[in-house]
Amino acid sequence: MEDRQFGRISFICGENGGRYPFNHSVYIEGDDARVIIDPASNLEKLKRLQKKDGVDMVWLSHWHEDHIRYLYLFEDCPKWISARDFPPLSNVEIFLDWYGLEETPQRDYWKKEMLGTFNFQPLQKARFIEDDEKIDLGNLQVQVIATPGHTPGHLSFFFPTEEILFLGDYDLTSFGPWYGDVASSIEDTIKSIHRLKAIPAKRWITCHDTGLFEENPGDLWGSYENVIYEREARLLEFLGQPRSLQEIAAAWLIYGKPREPRDFFEFNERALMKKHLDYLVRQGRVLRDKDIFSRL
Repeated sequence: MEDRQFGRISFICGENGGRYPFNHSVYIEGDDARVIIDPASNLEKLKRLQKKDGVDMVWLSHWHEDHIRYLYLFEDCPKWISARDFPPLSNVEIFLDWYGLEETPQRDYWKKEMLGTFNFQPLQKARFIEDDEKIDLGNLQVQVIATPGHTPGHLSFFFPTEEILFLGDYDLTSFGPWYGDVASSIEDTIKSIHRLKAIPAKRWITCHDTGLFEENPGDLWGSYENVIYEREARLLEFLGQPRSLQEIAAAWLIYGKPREPRDFFEFNERALMKKHLDYLVRQGRVLRDKDIFSRL
């Protein structure tokens, strides 16, 4: 996978093929401002970009750690983000709360990761991007697309003249969508996938894995959404008899088998399963009696 340039918009390929804990970044060069979106791709590339081409502001599609890894390089640049996603970036304890990290070993693991691997430095202020805002960077127009679900303030960006759509973490991977945070939403995730699919783009950029699609992703849209329903079906089958959340998480219905580091993957498994249980309870398809869940 290579870096690519499309006029004033550059795709910057991330380390490890853009897979977690890295991502792919986007660089925008307007007449009035130069922007880096989600600076967590590659340390040396971002350093060269800052020194050679310059960066005037940083845009964040959302608050997750794998999108802020090298944010510290741009300490003097204004940070732009949705107001809904700003709180966790202001304090590491709030950050951990937003993931729902309550148990001490996991919370300690994640705090160490945030301060070490992801170079977390609290933001004191930011410029809040409005939903559906139109931004003129000087002969380069950007249409903000509000795409909640993954996080409450997740943003995608459409460049109408170039017909390029930045999907952020609606990445069309085989793993499927993430909606495990405290404020994530399965319902909003589905709506956002449909909204993005309907935008008339010619190229699509995502933050992870494949990263750049120069032809319509086609069936990938449906496959990506269907992962949600496949997870749900496995859960409902497992609920052929009443189960606790602990038993459900221990079945590894998301990842298929235990993975390392356990503090990372056990938390992810539990968080996603809890979202599905809450979703199914709201739909009246699962009954919760104290800590036990049963299929109706």
